[in-house]
Amino acid sequence: MQTLEHKHTAEAIRSRLSAGARPNYLRDFVYGGIDGAVTTFAIVAGVVGASLSAHIVIILGLANLLADGLSMAASNYSGTKTEVDELEKLRAMENRHIAVDPDGEREEIRQIMALKGLEGDTLEKAVEAITSNRERWVATMLFEEHGQSGMIRDPLKSALATFAAFVVCGAVPLVPYLLLPGATAMPVALFVTSVVFFGIGSLKSRWSLTAWWKSGLEVLSIGFGAAFAAYAIGYLLRDWAGAV
Repeated sequence: MQTLEHKHTAEAIRSRLSAGARPNYLRDFVYGGIDGAVTTFAIVAGVVGASLSAHIVIILGLANLLADGLSMAASNYSGTKTEVDELEKLRAMENRHIAVDPDGEREEIRQIMALKGLEGDTLEKAVEAITSNRERWVATMLFEEHGQSGMIRDPLKSALATFAAFVVCGAVPLVPYLLLPGATAMPVALFVTSVVFFGIGSLKSRWSLTAWWKSGLEVLSIGFGAAFAAYAIGYLLRDWAGAV
């Protein structure tokens, strides 16, 4: 018998629905983790390609962790805050429309329910049930007319998740350079960063239909692609970098 993700007893369903939907910050963690590992490892690869000192790796890598991490966190905060502001603006608009023209808004609900296949007495009862509660009425309009689920991630939590993942995953390529000689550090950094790429990809597959190994390889290929490009640029400009 196939195992389902949750139980379908009356009690289990009641408990699950009463808990409500919760925002998921996995997107923010994956976003920050991938970018942190990619950008920092790209710096490592570029410096190695240019045959520069290991100290340059550490300096540029640490600067990237702080500056880019904060920049990404701030950008994610602003983007998520925009979603929150849009939802509140639409909520205020629907409340105003219901107050000024309730019959028109009730007709919108009627047509929305009719498009779902309801008709006659059933349709009118559905309209009455929805419009008898202002909060339910507004929530229905937000979802059906504007495509807003009403469940928005907290901007600050999104920013913190992005920053934390960026710093943790982005620090991985730098650790070998802090603990090992330069010649040994690069192969170790390559290995541990590959593990991070594959791990992040495998983790995000838990929330998708993609097989864990395919998702891991997908993220791994993204990271290696960026690192290869950085290495190639550093290699091509190594003579110029040495002259400077």
